[in-house]
Amino acid sequence: MDTPKRLLTIQDVSCVGQCSATVALPLVSACGVECAALPSAVLSNHTGGFKSWTFRDLTEDMSGIEAEWLKQGISFDAFYTGYVCEPQIGPILSIMDRCAAPGALRFVDPAMADNGRLYAGFGPDFPAKMARLCAGADYVLPNLTEAALLLGREPVLEGYGEKFVEETVRGLHGLGAKNVVLTGVSFDPGLLGTAVSDGKSLQYDFNKRLAAMSHGTGDVFASVFAGAVMRGLSALDASALAADVVCASIEATPPSHWYGVCFERALPLLVSRLGGACAAQG
Repeated sequence: MDTPKRLLTIQDVSCVGQCSATVALPLVSACGVECAALPSAVLSNHTGGFKSWTFRDLTEDMSGIEAEWLKQGISFDAFYTGYVCEPQIGPILSIMDRCAAPGALRFVDPAMADNGRLYAGFGPDFPAKMARLCAGADYVLPNLTEAALLLGREPVLEGYGEKFVEETVRGLHGLGAKNVVLTGVSFDPGLLGTAVSDGKSLQYDFNKRLAAMSHGTGDVFASVFAGAVMRGLSALDASALAADVVCASIEATPPSHWYGVCFERALPLLVSRLGGACAAQG
């Protein structure tokens, strides 16, 4: 029997609120990939919609954890980063370099902005810092706002065409990203999807646009994508699966459940689809 692959996710733990590490751990695990976690911070709850929260920065713990892993010979087959802050980028790059198994992959979700603006707490110079993580990424997964900010441009969220997407993707490859998965792409008001590029070809995947919007859907997408790629799916197939899981999660979430999506109800879909896909490839 093959040894399971081990992925390290590096992002915050919001104790309440279905996002970040509390989404990554179960979804990557459901893909059949061991998911280790390095919390970048611990919050009582996420910052979207809640009136207040606690926040503990764990930057100072990162170097000691890295040293312990090196001492014990612990390595990882992949790294998946989400919400992190500027002082953590250097330590994260060190961990990715020194704790990597041969051929380790890097998935970077530059979780810092949406709907045309940066998240609270990030200054205007932060996108340039985040670009350092993207430079070494095997897969970078920005939304339209994050992509624009990484490239030093004003976000454009509507009224664009395929040429605009092609230029954006080309710019992200120019940062050093090997594969680009640009989310939130739409050429039709009724459809929403992703543009997937390996630097040679650009492909699209679209789903019906759902009226409901919720926190944490980007984390669900990125977690499923990373786990599916680790199981051998192509970037386009992994993107399509991740989008379907996001849609199923949204559809399974009642209106009263405002702080996240009930992704737990979509786990059977993920396991079934991924198992079938991997069996077909095998």
